[in-house]
Parts: sequence; structure tokens; C-alpha cells
Amino acid sequence: MGAGKTTVGKLLAKHLNKTFFDSDQEIERRTGVNIPLIFEIEGEPGFRSRESGVIADLANMDNIVLATGGGAILNAQNREVLSQRGTVIYLRATVDDLWQRTRHDKNRPLLQTQDPQEKLKELFALRDPLYREIADIIIDTSKQSVQNLVHQLEEKLAQL
Repeated sequence: MGAGKTTVGKLLAKHLNKTFFDSDQEIERRTGVNIPLIFEIEGEPGFRSRESGVIADLANMDNIVLATGGGAILNAQNREVLSQRGTVIYLRATVDDLWQRTRHDKNRPLLQTQDPQEKLKELFALRDPLYREIADIIIDTSKQSVQNLVHQLEEKLAQL
């Protein structure tokens, strides 16, 4: 959450001449409502179920760059689908960087708590090992421009 998946993904897709998809945006397109409303009505389990279905559908497509929601990694089925169907890139950022990028964003249901910074720490502790487990490429997003990140990713992808 806040690592830059959508921003970097869009530019990477453009550079690689691929179609870009964001699983959260696709969920919103399919349901006609925003993510916070899905969380409000269905809770996180309902949202995660929708997310898994969308990821499975999108992962079956060819010639795409897919940005998933940050919590998609928590589901073992998602991890399996992503690692089997594509090259997994983990855009890693520090908790402090994530906090700076997300602290004013009201569109992040999991951060609507008394202590959102502590929640980010908890989410990072859960998610980081799972991202590391399936990532083909890990790249640090701290203090780098999007263009520089995309250039580094293009180089790393060419080496695979």
C-alpha cells in the first residue's frame, strides 16, 4: 500500500508495450462502486474474495502488467497464481515512506484506524516475507523517481 505499484506499473507497461491493469481499479469497474464501500458492505473477507477472482482472471491474460492491491499477497491462491503466470516484482518501501505516501489518502480502508502508522507497521510485518517469498525481482522504491525505477526494472527484466 503506497509503494507505487500503479504509478510504476503504468509507466512500465507503456515502456514494454503491454496493457496495464490494476486489480483494485478492475474490482471497482466490475462492481460499479469504490473499494471503501465494498469494505463497508462486505468487510475485508468479501473484498478479498472479489480480489482473488479478479486476479485469477487477469493473470490468465497475456502481454499485461498487473498491479495488485497490497493485501493480495496474503492469499495463498493469489501467490500461486501470480508466481505461476508471470514475473513478480516487489516494489519495496520502508514503513516511513509508505506512511508519507498514504497518510492523507482517505481511500485506504485498512488505514482508517486510531493509529494508521502502527497499522502500516503491522501490515508490512505480515506482507514483506510473503512478497519476498514469491518475488522474482525486489526493488527499493525509496528516494527514487518513477522513471529511474522503471529503467532499473527494464534492465532487471532483460536479465531474466
